[in-house]
Amino acid sequence: MQNIRIGRQPILDSDSNLCAYSIMYREDGKNTYSSAAVISSVLNKFGAHTLLGRRRAFVNVDKKFLMHDLILTIPKDFFIFSITCEVEIDEKVIERVQNLHDKGYILSLEHIDLNHISSYKAILKQISYIKIDIRSIGSARLKEIVSKLKGLSIVVVADNIYDSQQYAIAKELGCDWYEGYFFAELKIIENATFAPTQMEIMKLYRLLMEDANIDEITKEFENNYEVTLQLLQFINSGAFHFRNKISSIHHVLTLVGRTPLAQWLMLMIYSKSVSKQHNRSPLMLMVKNRTELMENILKSVKPDVRSNMLGEAYFVGVLSLIDVVFGIAMEDILQQMHVSDTVKLAVLQDEGLLGEIFALVRDIEAFNTEAVEAFEQKYKLNKGAINHVIVKSMEGVEAFEDPIKD
Repeated sequence: MQNIRIGRQPILDSDSNLCAYSIMYREDGKNTYSSAAVISSVLNKFGAHTLLGRRRAFVNVDKKFLMHDLILTIPKDFFIFSITCEVEIDEKVIERVQNLHDKGYILSLEHIDLNHISSYKAILKQISYIKIDIRSIGSARLKEIVSKLKGLSIVVVADNIYDSQQYAIAKELGCDWYEGYFFAELKIIENATFAPTQMEIMKLYRLLMEDANIDEITKEFENNYEVTLQLLQFINSGAFHFRNKISSIHHVLTLVGRTPLAQWLMLMIYSKSVSKQHNRSPLMLMVKNRTELMENILKSVKPDVRSNMLGEAYFVGVLSLIDVVFGIAMEDILQQMHVSDTVKLAVLQDEGLLGEIFALVRDIEAFNTEAVEAFEQKYKLNKGAINHVIVKSMEGVEAFEDPIKD
């Protein structure tokens, strides 16, 4: 099998909750996204749990794959088969869709022309989702059609949202879920400001990085019980491996160390709020993925990299969306924080090795496979090395999210 590039794009609801993923993949030298052999290889090679955690993913299927018995080997508990608009709805397709539905498979329609929705009437009862290409919106009747689809208990997913105007159109239409690079960048967060709890986290972060007295840090943590409760829950959940469970902040500081705690606090900032709810925000998960990619790509390029440079790679990732959270220019935020010039130049200007890796991380998010291949060639990495890093990073994100869910 040739090398396969894999990508994963989040799908959010109107409250910014992460609902599902779209799986993107490309086989070297081919532009097809619907080969049954490629889909099977992707799922077998990477594994459903690694790619998705506990969520489902939309996977495009053409007629050849839809009618092939190979589709019955794909785990129905993890995937939503999205029938592409090129599939003609004939008697064989209708029979196949009914059969898959009866077996418990979840089906979707991909980018169909809603002005001709009547041509899909024979299978609408078996369809759970319909993806619409927001860029092709043009019918004055579209809002009425979307309303009728929702009346059939079909979830309408607005796809290819790249800016706030397209997002506004999708909301006006009454769409349920939203997908596109606009959300991969998580610009959905509007009018972000320093929340009180976030300000306290920033204060704790500065105390840790400024080598303040351990008793002073302990007292500050104890004055912020919500942060302390979440920290103790995180530590005791299995993220760290100690012989005995940790019961105090003083104990945490002694055994864990200042830098890991500072890193954890920076991730906490990416929660919309620090609460008792057992959920990771999509923004927090995206930043966690960036930190995993930054560190793992750096290890691939420099296998003997020292811990201080790995720490800088981590902070490039964790700082990369801090301006989205606070609604303040990145330059102003970095001015207030103790980060190295290496980190500043990487975040602001993509300079240096860390800057190149940061640019690559954004290319990975945009599924720019050409940029990935160029990076592998420049640093003489094995073909597919970055793909391996991507999957490893996905595993790190799922491990990060699971303790909170369990």
